Amino acid sequence: MSAAVTAFAAETGTGVLIVSPREVFRKQILRELENTTGEALAVAGGAEALMHLDANSVRTAFLDRQIEDLDVDELAATIQARHPHVRVIVAEREGATGHEFACERLPEAWVNSTKTLLSAAGRPVTPIESLPGMIGSSPRMQRVYRLARLVAPRGTTVLIVGETGTGKELVARGIHELSRRSHGPFIVVNCAAIPESLLEAELFGFTRGAFTGAFQSRVGRIHAAHGGTLLLDEVGELPLGMQAKLLRFVQEGEVQRLGSPDVFKVDTRLMAATNADLMQRMKEKQFREDLYYRLAVFPIELPPLRNRPEDIQPLAQEFLTSLCRQANVKPKMFNVAAAGILRRHSWSGNVRELQHWIERAFVLAEEKPEIEPEDLVMPSEAA
Repeated sequence: MSAAVTAFAAETGTGVLIVSPREVFRKQILRELENTTGEALAVAGGAEALMHLDANSVRTAFLDRQIEDLDVDELAATIQARHPHVRVIVAEREGATGHEFACERLPEAWVNSTKTLLSAAGRPVTPIESLPGMIGSSPRMQRVYRLARLVAPRGTTVLIVGETGTGKELVARGIHELSRRSHGPFIVVNCAAIPESLLEAELFGFTRGAFTGAFQSRVGRIHAAHGGTLLLDEVGELPLGMQAKLLRFVQEGEVQRLGSPDVFKVDTRLMAATNADLMQRMKEKQFREDLYYRLAVFPIELPPLRNRPEDIQPLAQEFLTSLCRQANVKPKMFNVAAAGILRRHSWSGNVRELQHWIERAFVLAEEKPEIEPEDLVMPSEAA
């Protein structure tokens, strides 16, 4: 066994994460580590690595420079920002023109030519600029912004997960606006709002006479998003039959209109959003496993508002200021007691609930310069 790799495994004590798109590369390192203490995990891409780091005890992450879904230096910086206790090691190529490491010498070549990108000893993290249209600077939202900005320039499929009202569509729109497709269309399809009988025609389009009422041909939403981005909102509500039909587009980038034998190649970036537990849906045979893994190439989880209380006041004030501007009245503020009520509320409806609550408070406050506790009353409480 490689003495250097053994030393690293002994030093970390718990987990080692190996990230490389090359199977032979991953297997070789796993063989070298199989008799050491601690668990060794091997994954193919950067997005998958970030998920494992969140869910497992990892002390050292070995990153192959040939990772395809994310820039390796940006991935290393993200790991250090989110998990400062993790030691990040990047594998350099053995030779200037070498395509792969020599497998028999891989561990030694890897360890001896690695570099630690950032110190794990408490280096301050530069705040990440929020996404367009989003407010919040809490650590949980900083994580969202960093991931979104990492994936935005790429064509990677993104799955945005979060409770209702957390702003999943805003994240998707922000990624689109920061991408190379920002001048193309951004089209949203709410999979829960369209009847199953109409959903296929909406997504894929149809030709004249394809069904009763099809008086003229029409392209579907997927085709309409050509050159831009398509967001499948509430994707967990897709019927199983539609999931199977969607796979062709996800895998091949092709669509076929109802009533037509012609197949069209489309250049559409796909994003999906859901408030459902898709893993549970898969166990219940309500969501296709093959579709899930094609959608969840790069997952981003949005935290509920109750888990980022430091963002409540800035959000509430922004909503209030915007309402004052629209009504052409002097800016209002929250007094201390009203601000305390906002902080203590559970916000089961998340940002959307907060926005509606502030709008009602603005109306109830009338000409007062401040929002007071008696203005923060929802209809159910007033009855």
